[in-house]
Amino acid sequence: MVAVRGEGVHIEGEDGRRYLDFTAGIGVTSTGHCHPRVVAAAQEQVATLVHGQYTTVMHPPLRRLVDKLGEVLPQSLDSLFFTNSGSEAVEAALRLARQATGRPNVLVCHGGFHGRTVAAASMTTSGTRFRSGFSPLMSGVVVTPFPTAFRYGWDEETATRFALQELDYTLQTISSPADTAAVIVEPVLGEGGYVPANRAFVEGLRERADRHGFLLILDEVQTGVGRTGRFWGHEHFGVAPDILVTAKGLASGFPLSAIAAPEELMRKAWAGSQGGTYGANAVACAAACATLDVVRDEKLVENAEAMGARLRHGLEAVASRNPAVGDVRGMGLMLASEFVTADGEPDPETAARVQRAAVDEGLLLLLCGAWNQVVRMIPALVIDETAVDEGLRAWAAAVEAGTSGAAGR
Repeated sequence: MVAVRGEGVHIEGEDGRRYLDFTAGIGVTSTGHCHPRVVAAAQEQVATLVHGQYTTVMHPPLRRLVDKLGEVLPQSLDSLFFTNSGSEAVEAALRLARQATGRPNVLVCHGGFHGRTVAAASMTTSGTRFRSGFSPLMSGVVVTPFPTAFRYGWDEETATRFALQELDYTLQTISSPADTAAVIVEPVLGEGGYVPANRAFVEGLRERADRHGFLLILDEVQTGVGRTGRFWGHEHFGVAPDILVTAKGLASGFPLSAIAAPEELMRKAWAGSQGGTYGANAVACAAACATLDVVRDEKLVENAEAMGARLRHGLEAVASRNPAVGDVRGMGLMLASEFVTADGEPDPETAARVQRAAVDEGLLLLLCGAWNQVVRMIPALVIDETAVDEGLRAWAAAVEAGTSGAAGR
């Protein structure tokens, strides 16, 4: 469909039809499409100053945004660098980690997605489609397991124990601690299938980073700004990172990303190594300030937790009636259903049919997972009970239509 306008959790197509948008621009329109306060802030800023490059001049929206982020970031992360996209911010975090530690290697978790630019794609293992066809990739990337319990067929405790044991083995056999600058991980795998981490695993990463002197980078590009029912996804696990990466929902659709780190660590970046023409664009910063105000004033973090619980309950009810749905998982308003064949193998064909059937029902969804066998839901944080229930009715019909005859295959 061709979208011509949006409002809240709905998009209107060129055909005049109104769709319920459970994609939110891949988690970007956190406050919904065209939230009036975000629109007003951007309009006012466009008429005042469109762009002032922040390594050349400062501007008020940037200074306000830094203060507002200071209210929600972990206290230890008191210095910020801004750029445009998640990929750029991930690469900035990698550059900082290597320069600060003097070490060459980075550990990444199997199934993680960190972007499509060369270094970010080199750190991405959620699917070959993100890293194939433009080799050679960046060296110095070492892959270690993530506790994907459903894929292994284990309980979460067993999967977590395995992942941490393999991390120790990796540090003993492939990338010695003396060569390891950082480990980077998403609190919830995004493109990798909406698989949440857990407290024991993240605590284990933190403990090993502290013991061996490398950095813990948390990629909160998709999980940040309230998405998981906490302002940051890592808050579920009680562990603070050395570097935090944020983007997507930060500015409600305007391109803006950032890394946050302690000032002492940020000072170790080589002079002039970080930069970019459009980072911290004045209009994007103004939109981000309004976004953070809306998230606070409308209690959208709390809403994400409550509406996420309602949505998950409905997804689990649909799954209980249809064996083609092998797993329902996620956190807050970051939820997914994985489709499997009768023998438990990934079933991307059925997932694609369900996604297409959902469009016929007026519901827009996204696929993810290594085989694109997972259908994900990531609606705007402003969603209410009426829209959740509307989406669940459409989802139930789509699953019924998309799985007819699939169970016997």
